[in-house]
Amino acid sequence: MGARVVTVNEVLGGHLKLDIECLDRVYLNAHVPILQSSGQVAAFMTQYLDLPIPSPALSEKIGQKFRRSVASFAEANHIPWVKFAKDHRKAEVMAPYLKQAAATGRSQVAAIGVAQEFQRVWAAYQRDTRTAAPQYTFVKADRRVTCYYFYLWGADLGPAFIKVCAYFPYPAKIWVNGHEWAKRQAAKAGLGFTELSNGFAACDDPAALQEICDRLQPGTIEVFAQRWLHRLPMPFTRADHRAGYWREISMRQVEVSRTLVFDAPRRARAFFKALIADNLDIGRPANVEIIFNRHIRRDTPGVFRTAIDRPAVGPDTGGVVLNVFYKHSRIKQYLKDGRAMRIETVVNVPRDLGCNARLHNLAEFQARARGCNQRILETERAGQGTVLASPAFERIAHPSVTSDGRRTPALRFGDPRVQALAGALCQTLLAATGITSKTLRALMTGLLHAPHSPGQMTYDLRRLRLAGLIRRIEHTNRYVLTPDGAKVAIFYTKLHNPAAAPAPGR
Repeated sequence: MGARVVTVNEVLGGHLKLDIECLDRVYLNAHVPILQSSGQVAAFMTQYLDLPIPSPALSEKIGQKFRRSVASFAEANHIPWVKFAKDHRKAEVMAPYLKQAAATGRSQVAAIGVAQEFQRVWAAYQRDTRTAAPQYTFVKADRRVTCYYFYLWGADLGPAFIKVCAYFPYPAKIWVNGHEWAKRQAAKAGLGFTELSNGFAACDDPAALQEICDRLQPGTIEVFAQRWLHRLPMPFTRADHRAGYWREISMRQVEVSRTLVFDAPRRARAFFKALIADNLDIGRPANVEIIFNRHIRRDTPGVFRTAIDRPAVGPDTGGVVLNVFYKHSRIKQYLKDGRAMRIETVVNVPRDLGCNARLHNLAEFQARARGCNQRILETERAGQGTVLASPAFERIAHPSVTSDGRRTPALRFGDPRVQALAGALCQTLLAATGITSKTLRALMTGLLHAPHSPGQMTYDLRRLRLAGLIRRIEHTNRYVLTPDGAKVAIFYTKLHNPAAAPAPGR
């Protein structure tokens, strides 16, 4: 007799020691807002610095002064100087220096790394003119230039780094880790916990730990970044800052994670076995797909697919990583240290989740990303728990009356329009910004191979809402699936596809 397949609901039900949501890696841009166009560059040189012509010689002069100041800063403060080779993993090279800085318990610059990297900078081209004075055109271009990595150790924030390009307009990047910040706050609060690599494995008071993770706000990161940007040698002086040439911080790449620690490692492994076993029939030969491809237009940028891959990530991942690709971003799901399930929403463009990139939008962004993490977990629960109780099936498949007396039309199983509606909902299970009438109607048209009018779509949305399968997002014309809605969509689709398929040999 074969081994029984363990379902996701069995794994997640009653076998969790810890369930924590936290910001993970946060990678930020720090740029000067009024140096982002060629006209602004010319104004900086001619109006602010009062030069007769805008010339690349000036930017080179500022760059050389900056390089000398970094070298002097390192020498004066006895800071290790590390030159990165092309094949170096920077985190591994700098780990010993950060460990040494952490042992002191003081906030400090652990080391300065130097690398040659391609950066988006202003390039100057001389124009052919009949005048005696040369004239230059400034355009953005990718150039291989010197970059300085200031690896920092913060008593409150733990390891971090600030990268500064040594070429005009001297763009900077800031990297911090939310889990490391939470560990230090938990230790200060006297909260007992066991570390997971880049996370938590156990905690005496999970509710208190979650409250700490929720306290990491944009202001905390802003204060940390601005303090170091003013302490470190930078190309722009304090006088430049007072003139308006200060750095604004925005989100470049943010990871929002959810970590579920099981009471035994075998529970974590069982989760992935169950995930694959239940979804082998949905997908492409190269990958194991668990969600139908999202319908997109030809001009829609990005990738829209869900796949279970088997890359060689490490011995503790179970050999399986689930990737849900959405525009320029993705949701990643894997085993952490062989004992915890990690779900990470990795967003490279904040507008993928309907948020602006400035740092003060981080709280709203994190709430939406956490919704993505929750949605994929609900989808997996529904995908393996698609047996509807008889009363629920009766309520949905037959006409009924709501508590306030409104008649709810039936969603009869097998009806082509209902099946197309269920299939369309399956394709929007992980829609990060919700469901609209327009997008759902486009999916219906494709599945029915016939036009689906706005009136028909309005009727369909009404019966889905009255049946409790979708709910409207307040103050918008967008909808999200309820847990019952996800379960019904997958149940109808999965049950109908095998039933409608021809018998073998026909």
